[in-house]
Amino acid sequence: MPQPHTPAEFPGGRALFRLDPDISHLNHGSFGAAPVPVLEAQAAVREEQHADPDAFFVGAPERIAGARVRLAGRLGADPDGIAFVANATEGANVVMNSLDFDEGDEILVTDHGYGTVTAAAARRAPLRTVALDPELPDEDAVCEAVLAAVTPRTRAAVLDHITSPTARLVAGPRLLAELADRGVTTIVDGAHALGMLAEPLAGGADFYFGNLHKWAYAPPGAAVLAVAPAHRAAIRPLSPSWEDHHGFPRSLEWRATADYTAWLAAPEGLAFLDGLGAEKVRAHNTALAAYGGEVLADRLGLRPLPYADGVAMRSLRLPDGVADTLERARALREEIADRLRIRVTVWGWEGAGGIRVCGQLYNRPEEYEALAVGLAGLLDR
Repeated sequence: MPQPHTPAEFPGGRALFRLDPDISHLNHGSFGAAPVPVLEAQAAVREEQHADPDAFFVGAPERIAGARVRLAGRLGADPDGIAFVANATEGANVVMNSLDFDEGDEILVTDHGYGTVTAAAARRAPLRTVALDPELPDEDAVCEAVLAAVTPRTRAAVLDHITSPTARLVAGPRLLAELADRGVTTIVDGAHALGMLAEPLAGGADFYFGNLHKWAYAPPGAAVLAVAPAHRAAIRPLSPSWEDHHGFPRSLEWRATADYTAWLAAPEGLAFLDGLGAEKVRAHNTALAAYGGEVLADRLGLRPLPYADGVAMRSLRLPDGVADTLERARALREEIADRLRIRVTVWGWEGAGGIRVCGQLYNRPEEYEALAVGLAGLLDR
């Protein structure tokens, strides 16, 4: 079997982050890691806040609006159509809080959805869950499986743009268009798309929420909710504020004496990406994730799952009986962390779970090789 091509390290990539060098961080997709320049920008904003709190908070709504405009330009979004939120789960709850459901309505979800996002939907209406085989061959097969589950009772569909555990594209433009034609309100969880994909909002969903602290290099606590024009007047913040009279997006963003530093520093994350060359960074990260997937498949015989172009994550099925429950998946993840000093995602699935690795500026090819060696020892016991 031919050996996978070894990608080069990104020049100076490791020095751009404050990560512990004694740990291999192959799990950027879970919690991200903000680069040093972004952390410094956030620290400068925090110093302003503590130097003169009155001036800072009085002027914060306008500064947040300015940060939103900067961010919208880089995301290809309407500045009046997006709002800062803390994370994707908050975005999901805002959307569900703003939709009206009638008796008998259902919300369509998939079994790849993020747990707290699915839970937000379950609070509002009964769920119809689409079972997606992780090994469905391509986007068309995913699309057909979702559309086959639509019924006259389907009021809304909550779909991942890129799934968290299996790192594959679900809410592509074709599926969103087909659902819209059927009168289904489309709600997209873009937690892994902002920054990773060049045009994450191009699909035209009714609602789209996504984290900025992962692939867009913002500090933790920064995410956005994008809302189509027809729905903006219906947005109801989870709690009232002194900015409610402005309507969306300002009514959603103001939360009194909260910590806004992540939001105000968030545009610096995409500026950081642009400064390094967005296409160059995306190509590097994707190639590195592909290498990691190839190493695990080649050396351990794991089955790679289908993936979409431009996704800097790879997911592979573990041997039968391994990580076949959530509890066993978590135990294996923690064992990899404790024994190998490597951070990865291990996801549980009936029959056999899987492992997900990511590619990021700070990663090196030898980290995936070390994972393959160490994981072989754990699986052979």
